Amino acid sequence: MVFILFTEHSFIKELSITGLLITFLMVVLAYLVGSISSAILLCKLLNLPDPRSAGSNNPGATNVLRISNKYVAASVLLFDVLKGTLPVWGGYFLGLEPVYLGIIAVAACLGHMYPVFFNFSGGKAVATAFGVLLPIGLDLGGLLIITWLLVAKVTRYSSLAAIVTVSMAPLYTWLLKPIYVYPVLMLSGLIIFRHKENIIRLLQGKEPKITFSKK
Repeated sequence: MVFILFTEHSFIKELSITGLLITFLMVVLAYLVGSISSAILLCKLLNLPDPRSAGSNNPGATNVLRISNKYVAASVLLFDVLKGTLPVWGGYFLGLEPVYLGIIAVAACLGHMYPVFFNFSGGKAVATAFGVLLPIGLDLGGLLIITWLLVAKVTRYSSLAAIVTVSMAPLYTWLLKPIYVYPVLMLSGLIIFRHKENIIRLLQGKEPKITFSKK
């Protein structure tokens, strides 16, 4: 009896250690993938201005739209979404718990914000955050897209649209899949914190607007 209990306990402990090891490896992978800045690489490849020193000085899809065109911006957007989605989906299929998936999601966004390959100078990780939330469900993804488009269309502020969208994300998640609320709260807090300078500019009326009539 004691031997059976000891064996079961050891097996559970072994599973826990294995899960932690897989989580650690996925976190490192997510950060490294997140550190690949498609905005910087594409702009360099196409002889465009460095998005870190042009427009809003942010290496993200919105700023690439300001300094180039919608096709380049769409390419950046797609890659930034995928580099958030793939690590989280990978962790999900490996059977990791929601809290571990949340840590992987944060790691991917931190990679975008502070990329090791680009002197830790990155973007706001809005598209990457959207990507890490997609595995929760397409219904959540649809709500996030609609929210961003509505706020952006009405206000013309990309940053405000992002802030409102990530603020609503925990509520949407609670309504659709409550088990993921805490990881989403963690992610939302990170994205809002990263927008602190945008919030100051919004309050001062100095935040640049976007246009939907770009060539």
